[in-house]
Amino acid sequence: MTSSSPAASTLGGLAEPTRDSARFATVRDRLYTPVVCDVLDQMGLVHQFLPPEIRGITTDSVVVGRAMPVLIADVFEPQRQPFGRLTEALDQLQPGEVYLARNGDSVPTAAWGEILTVTARVRGAAGAVIDGYHRDTPRVLEQGWPVFSRGAYAQDAEARKTVLDFRVPIEIGGVRIAPGDLVFGDRDGVLVVPSAVEDEVLERALEKASAENHVRQAIENGMSSTEAFAEFGVL
Repeated sequence: MTSSSPAASTLGGLAEPTRDSARFATVRDRLYTPVVCDVLDQMGLVHQFLPPEIRGITTDSVVVGRAMPVLIADVFEPQRQPFGRLTEALDQLQPGEVYLARNGDSVPTAAWGEILTVTARVRGAAGAVIDGYHRDTPRVLEQGWPVFSRGAYAQDAEARKTVLDFRVPIEIGGVRIAPGDLVFGDRDGVLVVPSAVEDEVLERALEKASAENHVRQAIENGMSSTEAFAEFGVL
């Protein structure tokens, strides 16, 4: 699509890092994960949703930002360096980034909590998405900052997990996540938009969201769903 289209104009300068805050606001205000998923499917990118168990700590949680992938591995006793490179990863979070962690598989543990939340929040990070559990739930909630996880579970990570590396490609549930990919989560789940196709995906998603509004209005005005689908091509 050309930059002269209405959607492209709204998202103008999408590839420029300095425009990310405006882009994130557009995604937050005008899009929702189902419509972005539909566009990804149409483009042949059919494995972009993280597992459905990964949900917002509240039903109205929304996260939009750049992936800062974190690789966590299982350990089986306390390590010489507790938690591995966890504090290093936290202290290098940049504004607008999402701490997105693949947890080890063998033992369920909390990979996020109160102190991690405050550290990421004061650094301007956009949220945390954890393929694992969070704890300190009341203290996380009171900070009003988006956390997505598999739920609340207090078992500590120190003797069970270690952060091996960060800003490296990872996979969660068959979804490949590279540093800088767009992460978008709401009450319907969390998906990842590869940076290479981000502009096209968002432009098409904005157009589809607008079309869906027209379909809803048409049906509310008496048109059948069959007629609406035939006319607008969205459902």
